[in-house]
Amino acid sequence: MTPAISIVMPCYNGARHLAQSVASVQAQTRGDWELIIVDDGSRDDSWQVMQALANADPRIVPLQQTNAGAAAARNTGLARARGRLLAFLDSDDTWHPEFLERMSAALAGREDGALAYCGWQNIGVGREGSKPFVPPDYETTDKVEALLGGCRWPIHGAMLGMAAIRRHGAFDTALSSCMDYDLWLRLGSVLPLVRVPEVLAFYHFHDGEQITKNRSRIAFNHLRAQRKFLAANPDIAARLGRHKVRDITDGELLHRAYTSYWKGDLLTARPLFRAVMKSGYGGAKDWLYMLPALLPLPLHRLLLNTRRRPNAADTRSKSS
Repeated sequence: MTPAISIVMPCYNGARHLAQSVASVQAQTRGDWELIIVDDGSRDDSWQVMQALANADPRIVPLQQTNAGAAAARNTGLARARGRLLAFLDSDDTWHPEFLERMSAALAGREDGALAYCGWQNIGVGREGSKPFVPPDYETTDKVEALLGGCRWPIHGAMLGMAAIRRHGAFDTALSSCMDYDLWLRLGSVLPLVRVPEVLAFYHFHDGEQITKNRSRIAFNHLRAQRKFLAANPDIAARLGRHKVRDITDGELLHRAYTSYWKGDLLTARPLFRAVMKSGYGGAKDWLYMLPALLPLPLHRLLLNTRRRPNAADTRSKSS
């Protein structure tokens, strides 16, 4: 029987966490799903684990490919998917048992023409006490501008109709991170967004390999996705105007640089500051903080240790 919901899960060296993530799918109150797990050239026992899981549950479909990255793995899964609805779950994250039920109910009657998103929470190593977060309602008159600033839900905090992704495109394999942001930006700008104000997705931090640990790479890929969208939609760029576009793009990069800087993470902040300076963005006060990124790292670190962190109003950094 054709499943109602297809779930695509890329897996790279995820053997330690795979069973837990799959268990959160099997615990769903809706059972009419298929779970397509794509082994992206793992070097651990991921393939053996997913084969064992598939042998125990016929709804699980294991696929294997040469390592090509998360975007390519998700596209491989999409090519095999048969459901009318679509969701994504990474091999080290989990869902609330009612995720599929609540999200599909939010899309009832417009499965082929809307995108639903929900709240989420960070848990795991180093995230003790992390508060649940429910994104704001993006379906407003300034939706595109808000989405350009950032889509504040994770890849496993969304559901959409398969027809929408077939119509508007899949994941950009040129992006090593933020490929989900690139997709949500493209889809969210043309589809109605449905907010489900509940925490239904959980992002698990651990000591293994995770795309989200490389903050500078994420920041630069976020900027690439923004610029790609604006280049493909010159009318939107013209409507926003040059100054607004710069605030949304270079300003966001500067904000991320400041965030890392005040956490003492100069290895992330320095390349971001340099990129902002190269673009010529920022006020005089910003440049006082950015210019030391041209110094050797030990001198920059010494200078950071002598500085007092300013109030939020003392810098140009903006909320994400």
